[in-house]
Amino acid sequence: MMYSKIIACFIIAFLSVNTLSAQEKPNMLSKQDERQGWKLLFNGKNLEGWTAVGKNDPPATGWVIQDGILMNKKVGEEHGSDIITKDEYGDFDLSVDFKLSEGGNSGIKYLFTKYDQGGWLGLEYQILDNDKHPDAKNGRNGNRLQATLYDLLPLEKQVPNRVGEWNHARIVVKGSKVIHYLNGVKVLSFDRDSEAYKEAWKLSKFKDTQPPFGAVKKGHILLQDHGDQVAFKNIKVKIL
Repeated sequence: MMYSKIIACFIIAFLSVNTLSAQEKPNMLSKQDERQGWKLLFNGKNLEGWTAVGKNDPPATGWVIQDGILMNKKVGEEHGSDIITKDEYGDFDLSVDFKLSEGGNSGIKYLFTKYDQGGWLGLEYQILDNDKHPDAKNGRNGNRLQATLYDLLPLEKQVPNRVGEWNHARIVVKGSKVIHYLNGVKVLSFDRDSEAYKEAWKLSKFKDTQPPFGAVKKGHILLQDHGDQVAFKNIKVKIL
């Protein structure tokens, strides 16, 4: 009886360690993720599925992958460019872990496409060091701070700005409605068809775009290389 209990405890401990190891490994989908329809956008090994604006392949320089983490090179080193998904997405749920360097600036753009007037553009989930990057003082009503809709809409709920740590961004687009989450907290929701959004667009740096900025139905997802070091992992999307 004692021997059976020891074996049972060993098996439980072994399974627990394996489960913990699986959870700690980045860029993996759980069985539940798979059942729910999630798809990895970054495999942790290379930039398969990604490219650059106007290109068939991702940039040859500027981005590195180490231990399952995707990051751009430091300031002063050779930079590449923004990278975008080869596929386009309309209604989706996007989940991304990111870590920004001190004083840094980056972003996640979505519905990114070429406008008839304005060129390649997309709505941007801002990634920023609110305390040390000068862009935090620009814009209107704080609409360039972390997790805002860059240059258009400020946060509805404030959360701590954790620079140098892993954070979790989530963007949900369903029809004209969009929600931004930061570290599990809903910080901004808006309707691209609303008058409030249209007024924000007319006051923004995108006011001259045609069609109206954000009015497109689908587009690529973009990770921004703004010259400051930023790291990404666990990038996944679910079509809604």
